[in-house]
Amino acid sequence: MSLHPARRPELAALPVDVAPLLLGGILRTIVDGDEVAVRLTEVEAYHGRGTGTVADPGSHARMGPTPRNATMWGDPGHLYVYLSHGIHSCVNIVCGPAGTAGGVLLRAGEIVEGTDAAFRRRPTARTPRELARGPGRLGSAVGLRHPIHDGLDAVDGSAQDGAVARLWLRDEPHAAIAAGPRVGVAGTAGTAVFPWRFWIEGDPTVSPFRWGRGAEAASTAVLD
Repeated sequence: MSLHPARRPELAALPVDVAPLLLGGILRTIVDGDEVAVRLTEVEAYHGRGTGTVADPGSHARMGPTPRNATMWGDPGHLYVYLSHGIHSCVNIVCGPAGTAGGVLLRAGEIVEGTDAAFRRRPTARTPRELARGPGRLGSAVGLRHPIHDGLDAVDGSAQDGAVARLWLRDEPHAAIAAGPRVGVAGTAGTAVFPWRFWIEGDPTVSPFRWGRGAEAASTAVLD
């Protein structure tokens, strides 16, 4: 597998188009002196208001700019790190054309370097497979935390609050990519209307699917 450092123009397309290109890529972090690299195996795309032709009701930026989602409106290649359920720091790659908002949530991956550091950060993980299997686990394993690492630039690798991140992409897209509804997203945004979750087929680190609130009923209504 041949990789290259991510370039900002590669990330300037719509998130739904960028998301599959991240699979098999590597996010490498150095936080407080510990280096960890995760091979990305599962991602989800989210579009902000006015991004693309279909409004995305599942996006943090669906209503426009706010202090919380400000990073999503910035330059591609920065990391939008947000807090989920008041506990978990989740990591997104900011994507999208200039003047729009969007991001790709890093849902799962395989820790390929820095396993010892990842286990120190994730002491409840029983096996290496579990270290980054889910967005909160991935954020913990690579050491990125909200709010201090929100906005970290994964293209130029500049330091921010004791952390550095660099994104590497495959020279050729992964050949075994599947797509489907996003995990745990409420309502229509979590149905096949938005098949914006992408994963590497058969990879053991991919997280299990679950419906969001009202999404299963909405999915049935769409099929009917």
